[in-house]
Amino acid sequence: MNELIGRVFDFQSRVFPDQSALYAQLAQHGQSPKALMISCADSRVVPEDILQAAPGDLFVCRNAGNIVPAFATQNGGVSSTVEYAVAALGVRDIIVCGHSDCGAMKALMNPSMLTGMPNVAAWLRHSHAAQCVVDASYPDLEGADAVRAAAQENVVVQLSHLRTHPSVAAGIARGEIALHGWFFDIQQGCVLALDGESGRFMPIREGSPMPVALAAGRRRAFDLQGDEVAA
Repeated sequence: MNELIGRVFDFQSRVFPDQSALYAQLAQHGQSPKALMISCADSRVVPEDILQAAPGDLFVCRNAGNIVPAFATQNGGVSSTVEYAVAALGVRDIIVCGHSDCGAMKALMNPSMLTGMPNVAAWLRHSHAAQCVVDASYPDLEGADAVRAAAQENVVVQLSHLRTHPSVAAGIARGEIALHGWFFDIQQGCVLALDGESGRFMPIREGSPMPVALAAGRRRAFDLQGDEVAA
């Protein structure tokens, strides 16, 4: 802990003075983050580092397994964060980011690891669909490969849950919100992005269009110009 406290002193004496103007602006005018990033709480995954973000750039929500529970009337930290980011801050890009060697996904695929952790077990029920997809569609995968597949399928599941949130659904219908599914490979230091058209995770490459899970564009099921249905 003493080492961490020393870093606080270093921030106050060395880092903050170089960014004092930025912090003053943020304190005076408030925040206007470019994106909401929902990532795992794993200490090896640092959204601000991955995106090289400055203070004020990112609205971040971290939890075990980068989970977004489907919308419900019960209040929850993730649901409240999503709602505030969209409705109050006007965020237009939402990223759900999984990662390699994820402890939550290891536990999802190996429930015996959850002995003595009832809260974690209950939380991971929000990822049960990802486990079912891996069991049904990747029957030959084992060990680390199964965990990696679960981590990527879990991103897909959480993006689906995200669309059940009223603020997000309304923003998507208006064409104001884009959804992104990312997978961070810790050892390689690279990011894969979910391509909504192919359904596959593709590397993000400089000079190439970035794969997007759901690009911003007005989506309305009802055809305002269509003929009325005869009574």
